Parts: sequence; structure tokens; C-alpha cells
Amino acid sequence: MTTPPLAPYPHTRLRRVRQSDWVRRLVRETEVRPSDLIWSMVVHEGEGTIPVASMPGVERLSVKEAAKAAVRARDLGIPAIAIFPHIDGSRKDAAGSIAADPDGVIPRAVKAMKDAAPEVGIMCDVALDPFTDHGHDGVVEGGKILNDATIERLIEQGLMQADAGADILAPSDMMDGRIGKLRAALEGANYQDVMIMSYAAKYASAFYGPYRDAIGSAKLSAGQGDKKTYQMDPANTEEAIREVALDIAEGADMVMVKPGMPYLDILRRLVEEFRMPTYAFQVSGEYAMIMAAAQNGWIDKDRAILESLTAFKRAGAAGIITYFAPWAAEKLGA
Repeated sequence: MTTPPLAPYPHTRLRRVRQSDWVRRLVRETEVRPSDLIWSMVVHEGEGTIPVASMPGVERLSVKEAAKAAVRARDLGIPAIAIFPHIDGSRKDAAGSIAADPDGVIPRAVKAMKDAAPEVGIMCDVALDPFTDHGHDGVVEGGKILNDATIERLIEQGLMQADAGADILAPSDMMDGRIGKLRAALEGANYQDVMIMSYAAKYASAFYGPYRDAIGSAKLSAGQGDKKTYQMDPANTEEAIREVALDIAEGADMVMVKPGMPYLDILRRLVEEFRMPTYAFQVSGEYAMIMAAAQNGWIDKDRAILESLTAFKRAGAAGIITYFAPWAAEKLGA
């Protein structure tokens, strides 16, 4: 698109449309609404709420509290919640055996939340790392994360989540081919309406630390390597195009970029390239940095949060997965 020539100053004064709040609102190009938000939430196996030290303002919620949160989301106009489990370390093992437990905290939370607020969509993380004692997202053998063996476990987990009533399955493991296998399994089990939001461009980022604290994920110990063999290299763009193209071809209904703010260029390019519903995950490290700076008086918390959410929408995101969702929805709905 060609930009028309502008009249020279003083006939053009761009500050004219910035002089008052009413005109700034009138010409505003990007607007964030509660309907753009997916509330990222951690549920735990016990009772009540437990604060997450590295994420001020975030709490792990019991199943009962998660059901209350679903009602709150509905009342705030938040369309969906993404839930992640905190599992007691004594119940974890190398295989992540309880990931597909139909009586586990995730299926119980899904059922309770759907009973309390059926209008709110529930998205479940499909990955093994919350359940493994080594902290990897897959099956490990000889220090190597096995792709196809991991997919078999993920299918079991995803079908269990669909059985519980999950609306969206979100595989975050970054195994090759898992979207196609999961889509086929859902079709075969008559879950044609269950959607898949793929963590299609998930980078091996330094911004996930507080999340691992929130879910109690085991820190990778000596000899366990890192996640760079399956999560993407932060230096790469073209690889993201290939990852997303494959996931769309395999049946993903929506795709995601994770983390969010450091990867706005990736988000923008994916939106322009594929014209698919594309989401940004404002991850725990992004949340923690804003909150820590605000608590120290270094930034204005309210403005920083809303500015960060606007950046995702401006870059083309269909929506944002964020721990700030209930706070932002209250502000935006006011």
C-alpha cells in the first residue's frame, strides 16, 4: 500500500489529533478488550490458594477456587482460561506417569470450571514437564528426548483432557509431528469439536523461570541437558515459518508465539504469512519483570501492563495469554 504524500508543515500538524483524550480515542488504531484475553492460571492439588513468590499477585488455585475464577472470568468478559498444574514432587517420576490420570488435578479442575461457568472456554497444556522428575517435556532415554515415544504419551494426556471437557488442547512440547497425531486421535475418539492451539513457535527462552517455580517443575540437573534440542533457537525467524506451516498443515486451529514481547517480530510475520488466528503468550518472566519494576517504583504498573498488552494487539495478535488477564479486564471494562 502506498502512503499518500503529506502536506508540508504547517499545513500538516500531526499533534492536532493528539491534543485531547477524546480525539486520541477517536483516531486510535489498536484497542485491547477483555475478549482479547486468555487468563493463564495454575491449579494445585490441595485446598485454598498459595502465593507464587516469584510472581507477585499470582496464586496457585485449588479446584474449588479455580471454579470460582471461571465465574469471575465470565463476569469480566474473559472468554477463556488456560490452566497449568502444580504437582507434588513426590508424585512425579521419570515417565510423568500421572500426566494422563483421569482423576488428576487437571481433569477435576476442568470439570469444576465447566460446571461453574460453561460459557468460559478451558484450554489445557499438553506436555509432560509438570509431571516428570527431570523437568523435560518428554520421554528421556540416554539423555535424549525421544520424539515419537513422547507423542504417544501426549496423545493419552490429550484424550484424557478432552474426556474431562477441555475445549482447547495446547501442545507445548515442540515434538515434531505431534499436532497431526493428536488431531487424528481426537477425530478417532469423536472429539471433532475439540480445538488445537499449537505452541507452534516456542523458543528456548530465559523468560520461563517464574513459571517453573509456579508449577513446581524440576530444574534440569547436571547430566539432564537443556531444552534447546526441541524448543527453538531465539536467533531464528525462518524456522518459525516452517514450524507454523507444518502445524497448520497437520490440523492446528490456532497457533501461538511464546514468549511474547521479545518475539513481536515473529508474531507480526506469522500473522502476515498465514492469516491464521495467532496468539502471544505473555510469559511468567515478562509478568515478573513488570511487577518487580512496579514494586520498586521504577515504572507505572497500570500503564506498563496496558502498554504491553496493546503491543501484542498492534503486532497482530488475535489474543493474549496472560497472568494479567483479570486485572486488565477490570481496567478495560471500567
